[in-house]
Amino acid sequence: MPHAVLLLSGGLDSTTLLAHALHDDFTVHAMTFRYGQRHAGEIDAARRVAAAYGVRDHVIVDIDLRTFGGSALTSGLEVPKNRDLAAASSDGIPITYVPARNTIFLSFALAWAEVLGAANIFIGVNALDYSGYPDCRPEYIAAYERMANLATRGGVEGTNVVHIRTPLIDLTKAQIIRRGLALGVDYAITRSCYDPDAGGAACGHCDACQLRLKGFAEAGARDPAPYANA
Repeated sequence: MPHAVLLLSGGLDSTTLLAHALHDDFTVHAMTFRYGQRHAGEIDAARRVAAAYGVRDHVIVDIDLRTFGGSALTSGLEVPKNRDLAAASSDGIPITYVPARNTIFLSFALAWAEVLGAANIFIGVNALDYSGYPDCRPEYIAAYERMANLATRGGVEGTNVVHIRTPLIDLTKAQIIRRGLALGVDYAITRSCYDPDAGGAACGHCDACQLRLKGFAEAGARDPAPYANA
């Protein structure tokens, strides 16, 4: 069984990604980041998901991106609510984008993969139903994979050529949910909201909530995660 490092946030996409990787017989080493995000409840969700699936290892990496700020997720900036996501592309990259986040996360995953001798890194980026983040696009992933194999011993020597695996990248949110349901994913244990209440219930109005709710509606399913005022 090939070994893989998988970025696990505890959200809908990364949990579906984990179910997919295990279904394809990868031995998964999961990595979660506590990076100063305001929606830190996702870390508890990641722990629940990792325990439910019995991953080989689950590490939680502490880095504080609040040092730089620049995002509503790592500063006091207000999380946008009730945006018209259909018109989001004309609004530019939203303030919930965390500068260079996926590059930072993938670099940690790459280092661990090199130590493990794992040739596969899974990341649940999506380029269809998403908020317009530049580090979720196929061209970014292709460029990172090229860089990874120029920057590691295994890549240079040809003994451990790294593949960045993104099986969800060209799926709609509804398609991701349908795939997860077919794989038996329990979405009740996942969390996606950018601005949950003190009890962890989702706001239902941020970009992440809107995309998630739209996906469940289009998939003909009910979202079992808790929502405020639901």
